[in-house]
Amino acid sequence: MFKPKHYSLEGWMPSWFPWKEVSVLPVQKHALAYGLFASSIAPFGGFFASGFKRAFKIKDFGDSIPGHGGITDRMDCQMVMAVFSYIYYQSFILSRSNSVESFLDQIVRNLSFEEQLSLYQQLGEVLYSRGRDQLS
Repeated sequence: MFKPKHYSLEGWMPSWFPWKEVSVLPVQKHALAYGLFASSIAPFGGFFASGFKRAFKIKDFGDSIPGHGGITDRMDCQMVMAVFSYIYYQSFILSRSNSVESFLDQIVRNLSFEEQLSLYQQLGEVLYSRGRDQLS
């Protein structure tokens, strides 16, 4: 996350340009993505919330501050940024360690008892045949 990556600028910039390469940290790429989203898409959270309220015939989301439509009406953009932040983190930042153990655990958790038993028997047959082949 904090190791710089070097990019050559040759072919992208004119020859008189003083920099020949630029170093960019991955955290800077993430900050750029957040900034672009926050400045271009998040302001539309107000339109989304307004459409949501209109669809359910709600005047505002609360009456915490009289005449101001409630605290959540002030947080429309933040709600959109919260969803974006969660999805962005889960997709691009969170490092996942995919081990055989975690993969099998995820599969087995979603199987019924009968399916688990069938899987166990099939794995036993495969392991038994491999062991027998290695001995001969």
